[in-house]
Amino acid sequence: MAEKDAAELNEDTRVPLTPSITSGDQAVWADVSSLLETACKDLQNDELIHGENFNLFAAMSALEIMDPKMDSGIVCTYYSVEEAIENGAAPVPLSFNRTTDVQCIIDIMDHLLACEATWHRGHTLAQTVFSCIYFLKPDRTSSHALLHSYCRVIRATCNAVVSTVSDARTHEEEDLFTVTSGLPLKADGDEKCLSMLHAVEETISRQLHIEPSQSNSNLEEGYCKALLCRLRFRKHFFHVLMCIKRPQGRGLELARKHISSCLFELENIVKSAEFLRSKEACGTCEDGIEDRTTASGRQPIGFDSTLNNRLSAPTPPRAIRLLSWKKAVEYFQKLLHDLDIVCSYSLDPAFDGVLCFVAAFQKFQPELVARAHLQLLLVQDGKLYGRDPIFSVICKAAVLPDAAKNHDIQKNECVVHLGQLVINFLRILCTNTAWQRRKLGKILQEWRIIHLQLDLAFRKEFGEFPSTSVNENIYVKISDHLLSWVEEHTYWIACRFLMLGFGLELYSSSEYCMVYWYIYAVLIKLAEKKHLKMVTSNETAKRKGRKKRDSIKDVARDYQIPPAVLFLQCYIYLAEGLTMMLAALGNEHQVFQSLGPFNTEQERFNQHFEPLQKACIPDNASYLLFRESTTHARLSTVVMYNYFKDAQRIAKELRSSFSSDPERMEELRRIEQVAEHNAVALNLISRLGTLDPSLKVHFEFNYHPQFATVVVKRS
Repeated sequence: MAEKDAAELNEDTRVPLTPSITSGDQAVWADVSSLLETACKDLQNDELIHGENFNLFAAMSALEIMDPKMDSGIVCTYYSVEEAIENGAAPVPLSFNRTTDVQCIIDIMDHLLACEATWHRGHTLAQTVFSCIYFLKPDRTSSHALLHSYCRVIRATCNAVVSTVSDARTHEEEDLFTVTSGLPLKADGDEKCLSMLHAVEETISRQLHIEPSQSNSNLEEGYCKALLCRLRFRKHFFHVLMCIKRPQGRGLELARKHISSCLFELENIVKSAEFLRSKEACGTCEDGIEDRTTASGRQPIGFDSTLNNRLSAPTPPRAIRLLSWKKAVEYFQKLLHDLDIVCSYSLDPAFDGVLCFVAAFQKFQPELVARAHLQLLLVQDGKLYGRDPIFSVICKAAVLPDAAKNHDIQKNECVVHLGQLVINFLRILCTNTAWQRRKLGKILQEWRIIHLQLDLAFRKEFGEFPSTSVNENIYVKISDHLLSWVEEHTYWIACRFLMLGFGLELYSSSEYCMVYWYIYAVLIKLAEKKHLKMVTSNETAKRKGRKKRDSIKDVARDYQIPPAVLFLQCYIYLAEGLTMMLAALGNEHQVFQSLGPFNTEQERFNQHFEPLQKACIPDNASYLLFRESTTHARLSTVVMYNYFKDAQRIAKELRSSFSSDPERMEELRRIEQVAEHNAVALNLISRLGTLDPSLKVHFEFNYHPQFATVVVKRS
């Protein structure tokens, strides 16, 4: 396929050296036919040409051949449900032999688990869960109590998940997730699924305590336990989904108990695999069990992933590859751990606390379903947790005077718009990393604009008050505090936008210098705004409770830098140190410099930071300023002002301030490691004077996901 593409492109494979100049405007062209031919010879399946400025995240419109979600094929076993049933694809009863019947139902349960996990990963309901023929004709299973109740609870579970993801509007990430294609996601009686499941569970439980119907009592016990743990997992998982959706987080504590039960039953399900694969239960052991969709390794009856191709036009016709049973169990274990983190949240009313929690939660790379539940927990009926009005949250976060809560300012059109931006901001933080970064880049300009609009609105309304009015002082405080808060979070968004680029691998090694320079410029402003807010907050608190004779005693304490600001200062030193170190290596040793013919350094600067440049964040930050700041960097100067040692020193001093915060303590440890290793590398390179050709300098992110460690090794 690669060679064919090269031949088709061979007619005109010239590309302009300067992409910003269109054809006919004195563009310079270069023939890259040989480059394409060489790449095509080396390309293997699932490989992508990775240019310095092009990767998978930039190829949003690329078509991946043989991807079932992008490339439609023609695979079909049966043309209708009726034809499948007539051919015995989904028999009821499953078998006339009791042992075989139990084996079949367990295999169906396991395969449905794999289908459900695959659906959660972005494939359609039609080709995963509803590839089960029993789901397409719900009434057919009514004579089989166990299968009927299990199908009902699966349908009810899928319906609850679709509802959650749709309400959270996170389904945009996987646009096929909530597409039901007219399939019977709801059936009469599904609301009674738990009572039916409970009755079946009691029947099987009694079977363990009476005379076995099989000649081998161990076989009877093994099958009963395998069935019970699967039924109980389903019951508790449905309870988790129902409890976590209760308004204002009222069901979180109960949800955690059901999550614990789910994890316990999953362990029992895993343990049952040994029995189900034994010769006693299975008869023969098959190879390649790791890729099978059932614990026993057998092929389940009653499934056809291609059956819905003709029933639902939006469904891609190509048969998909399901997750294995083992991978499906691992998926649900992780999902439950993620949901447990959501349920353990204290519902902190402080906005900064919410941001810290969501940022920490995203480090676990939670799946779509967990993030949808988090979003619905944070934002309910336009309020934080469904109980705290957004304006009250902003008042507390921006340290506005108490009078602001009842002030007419909350009716101001710009303030109402700010509340909507805050809600949108929280929702964006619950999306996946790629979507989050792209949307954060878009809302940066909105936050910048709302700051200007608020400033103009305050100036206009402030002029209506007499200069001696009591309201004037309140209004000045409200406007100053609110504008400062908006600016602080604008820079917080900008900083997160830049940091997320590392996890998405959007930056090449030759661009790290400009990236860290921009991070440094944003962090400086963020620390400045945070410091101003914290000083204002402390002054307000002290003014309320301070006696006159204590005021002189507290003056010295007022000038101390808060720990939260010093924490940011550690990042500032790391970013500044890496910027100047990389600039010096480039200036003196030509290390980490791009020699590509297609994009200049300025063009890459504009590409990476376009959203920030459009929003003027920070003010006056430009490519010319970046070049001016780094052109004269020298290793001797960087060694003299060793920013890494300063970062290490402050990190050690902050340990006592954050001793009760495990997350911050772990981050301080990472900062110390990066600072220490970079300080050693800097001294080593400086002592060498000139880099020997055998010495290789490269980056590693083994200590911190965003701040690199420079490594010098002899090749």
